[in-house]
Amino acid sequence: MCSFTGVIIFGSDQEVAGVMRAVRRNNCTGLFTWIGSDGWSARSLVFDGNEDQVEGTVSVQPRARSVRGFDAYFQSLSVHNNTRNPWFTEFWEHFFNCRWPGSTVTPYNQLTKSACTGEETIRPESGYEAERQLQFVSDSVLAFSYALKSLHADVCGGRPGICPRMDPIDGALLLGHLKNVSFRGLSGDEFHFSENGDGPARYNIIHFKQISLGNYKWIRVGEYRDGELKLNLPEIRFRKDEPDMPMSACSQPCSAGQAKKYVEGSKCCWHCFNCTKYQILRYETTCYDCPLGFLPNVDHTECVKIPLQYMRLDSYWAIGIMSFSSLGIVLTCFVVIVFLKHQDTPVVKASGRELSYVLLAGIFLCYAITFLLVQRPSDIKCGAQKMGIGLCFTIVYSAVLTKTNRIDRIFRCGAKSTKRPSFISPRSQLFICGGIISIEVLFSALWMGFSPPKAILHHPTPDESHLVCAASIDSTYIVAFAYPMILILICTVYAILTRKIPEAFNESKYIGFTMYTTCIIWLAFIPLYFTTTDHDEMNVFTMSITVSLSATVTLFCLFTPKLYIILLHPDRNVRQPLMNHSKYTNNDIRVTSNKAERPTISEGK
Repeated sequence: MCSFTGVIIFGSDQEVAGVMRAVRRNNCTGLFTWIGSDGWSARSLVFDGNEDQVEGTVSVQPRARSVRGFDAYFQSLSVHNNTRNPWFTEFWEHFFNCRWPGSTVTPYNQLTKSACTGEETIRPESGYEAERQLQFVSDSVLAFSYALKSLHADVCGGRPGICPRMDPIDGALLLGHLKNVSFRGLSGDEFHFSENGDGPARYNIIHFKQISLGNYKWIRVGEYRDGELKLNLPEIRFRKDEPDMPMSACSQPCSAGQAKKYVEGSKCCWHCFNCTKYQILRYETTCYDCPLGFLPNVDHTECVKIPLQYMRLDSYWAIGIMSFSSLGIVLTCFVVIVFLKHQDTPVVKASGRELSYVLLAGIFLCYAITFLLVQRPSDIKCGAQKMGIGLCFTIVYSAVLTKTNRIDRIFRCGAKSTKRPSFISPRSQLFICGGIISIEVLFSALWMGFSPPKAILHHPTPDESHLVCAASIDSTYIVAFAYPMILILICTVYAILTRKIPEAFNESKYIGFTMYTTCIIWLAFIPLYFTTTDHDEMNVFTMSITVSLSATVTLFCLFTPKLYIILLHPDRNVRQPLMNHSKYTNNDIRVTSNKAERPTISEGK
């Protein structure tokens, strides 16, 4: 029962006094803030003895000024000179607590023993105080006076006295004149009626305040006049020991990011509910979803574009893989320079000089593709990636495949006859290698025609906005790797088939190491690639490092043994040590030192 904070109470002083006593009995003092009507505010019957309960009350009283001349007029009256008022004798007896000789018995004189002398005078010292609402009585009388005067002038044509049209008076006609009166009253205030027939709205705002400990007083803290409220808030203190003004509202203001849901049938009361993390408050009652790629600002008033995420050139991921690829490019160029300088030596010739250059070109592209992958995605760059990723691998493994196929055919043919195998010349090998590469080029061209490259915005969650190539999201980059993977598998099969070739022709052994390691790298790459599609930097890093590692394995396994002989043991870079002139048999493969019967694998002719 004591849960309210603010209470507007209408009633008489007797009724409100009973309410205050009930508050005291129920120990609810201080739990209510009263807003009072003029029917009980500033009435001693209410606050006498109930000061603690009434403290802090804010109330209204019709504002009235004193009527000029009334005090002098009223104080001059006596029973002798005011015989026209039949009730004045009763007032006199009550005011002076006496009985006028010969008066009838009334509640005001029946218990009084002293007699009135007629010499008494009405003065403030004797307890006189004019009624505070006297202005309204005065204005009411004057309003009718001005209305009757206007009516008389209208219907009587200026003739003195009451004309026949005013006998009797038409009430509706008089009301019309009454509504139109306007005058300055005896109090000095202007008077007129509103459109609704009400008098001027003028109120004093009063406040029951504890001035000092135990000292309570009604004070004026503002006024309301003709629709304008003036309030001196610093003067208001609802409880002396609680200087802060209590909050009394139907509903608290909603916080940032909250919308209002009005209580049915009310425009002043509402419930607040939160907009979701991805909504803004465009109107006070409605939340709106931000489009993909946008998030609400702190106040949930507008959608702000999410910063794009993509591989940045200054990120640690990009710097790491570009450094690794740069080192690979330097090593590849070093190998190319060494091979060019010693291209007529037996080691270079025996390795298939022309295919070695193709292989080194593919390795160089594998390293170079990293610098394309780390760029900000665009349609052109995405197209270059779609074409380049598959092409660089195809160049590498088409050369490796041509090498292993040549070795395998030479020794298989040598095991059956002494006839020279076809298509083992450098020109034929380049033609075969080019044919294998052309399949990838044709396949990539068709793929780009059916699925044009495009840089798109990808939103794995509403909080993220990634600028990526479409192929990396739908995993169609695997299409680019499909053909190179087939080549890797075939190369691996050939590496297994040629593993028992005599030691003098042991490049197949290094090719085997290359293919086994490459298979392991790609088996690790596939699950990593699919699990990092939502992390741009890690996804690009995974692809780049896989491509670079594959190139590095090929470069080291196939070219380090040759560089070792060329640079550190040039005495072994002759034709004779590469060929064993003794005859031996290995799995029914016979190799002889007779030049007429020996396959010329060492010089690639």
